[in-house]
Amino acid sequence: MRTRLIFVRHGESVHQLEGIVGGPRGCRGLTALGHEQAHDLANRLTSEVTAAGPVAVYSSVLRRAVETAQPIGAAFGVRPVADCGLCTWHTPPYADGLPTALFRTDHAVAGGGVFRPFEEGNESWAELVVRVSRAIMEIAHRHRGSTVVLVGHSETVEGAFHALGAQPVFRAFDLDVPPASITEWTTDHDPGGWPPARWTLRRFADTGGWARA
Repeated sequence: MRTRLIFVRHGESVHQLEGIVGGPRGCRGLTALGHEQAHDLANRLTSEVTAAGPVAVYSSVLRRAVETAQPIGAAFGVRPVADCGLCTWHTPPYADGLPTALFRTDHAVAGGGVFRPFEEGNESWAELVVRVSRAIMEIAHRHRGSTVVLVGHSETVEGAFHALGAQPVFRAFDLDVPPASITEWTTDHDPGGWPPARWTLRRFADTGGWARA
C-alpha cells in the first residue's frame, strides 16, 4: 500500500517580515497573506487528495505552523497533531525574538558548520537533521499505507531529503522552499522495513500560483 507524505511549509509569517528569530515566544504567527495562503492550501489539498482512509495532519509546535495546519486539518475533518520534532532550529531562549542578523553575527561560533553550531547555544545542522528525520520516519511508520500532511518549515522539507532521499548530512546543493509550498514523497514499500524503503519525490516547492518569496 502506498504511503504518501505531503510536506507544507507554513504561510507567510510575521517573523519573516520583521527579520527576527521566531522561537516559541518570538513567533507571532501568520500575516494576513499567510492566513489566506493557509486556507488556499486547505482547498488545494482537499481537491488533490483522494484517500481511502482518513488523512492525518501534523505540524510543528510553532505558531506559524500551527496556524497553517488548522484550516488544513479542518478541511479533512481531523485535529492536527503538534510534534516538536518537525520544528525549525531549536534556537536558545536568549535568541528568541532577537533580530536574525544580530543573532547570526554577534553570537556566531568560529568554525560553526555541520557538526558544530553556527551560533552560541544553537543546534548544529547534524542535530537538526537527525531530529527532523526521526520525526518524519516515526510518522511514516505510524501511518504506513496512508496519507499524511506535515506542516513545518523550510528545514522540515530539507529534512525529508535526508530521511527519505538518503542524502548525506552535508548536501552538495541548496534548496529554495518558499512559504505555502507543497513537497510530496511517496513509497510503495514498508516505511519501517529493512533495507530502508525507496521513496519517490513527486513534486517539490509547488506554490500553486503564489508568488515566490
